[in-house]
Amino acid sequence: MKPEEAARANTDAVSYLPAGFMLAGSTYKRGGELGFDGVDFYTAGRGGALGDVDGMVVAAAFVFFNPDSIVQAWERTRPLMSRRQAAEAFVGCLYTWAHRHLPDDVDYARLAELLGRVNDAASPSCAPLFAGWKAMPEPTDPKELALQRLNVLRELRGAVHGASVLAAGLEPLEAVLIKTPFMAEVFGWAEPYPEVEAHHDKWEQAELSTNRIMARAYSVLDAGELSELVDLAGTAHKGVT
Repeated sequence: MKPEEAARANTDAVSYLPAGFMLAGSTYKRGGELGFDGVDFYTAGRGGALGDVDGMVVAAAFVFFNPDSIVQAWERTRPLMSRRQAAEAFVGCLYTWAHRHLPDDVDYARLAELLGRVNDAASPSCAPLFAGWKAMPEPTDPKELALQRLNVLRELRGAVHGASVLAAGLEPLEAVLIKTPFMAEVFGWAEPYPEVEAHHDKWEQAELSTNRIMARAYSVLDAGELSELVDLAGTAHKGVT
């Protein structure tokens, strides 16, 4: 398998496995227990890896969200706990979700090893959340470590995709409406929405560019290791309960 093929084949696992813990009811429940309202825990927890920065810095890193909604959520959560504490609480939900939902028949130690090599080979340029989450302390449990490193890789892909979307001539909201229109409101965007039917080719162009850029990090692995990474991540993704 070639690096770009692996980047493309691994997209679903990278995009949706970490999203499982972010969207889980147990994560929202934990956020409520800590005093967060609704999706504010997501903003504070995910963005917390950046440290105590201005809200617009977080909005810039989130790319596809309405900047005003992120700034407001960031400021609302400021009194609750430090940014690092919020990130640690958020990643604690990742660990809990991993043990509850990831299948057992996967070599997570090997998956974590391969993901770690890809992450270490990747450039942090234009990817502040990738850099922030890569600097977070890592667990020793293989399941927890594999999912955390997959989440780090997700942040890299998200940043690369954001840059590719802009380079293709799309606005962040337009990309959301093309790929996941049902998430536009969750991302803080209010109607009326622009018409995007004529822009699908631009989104496809951005997706191709994303995989080409991601291939640079994947190229640290040889063909056999790339296939192994895709197989392990894919098996974990398909086996989620």
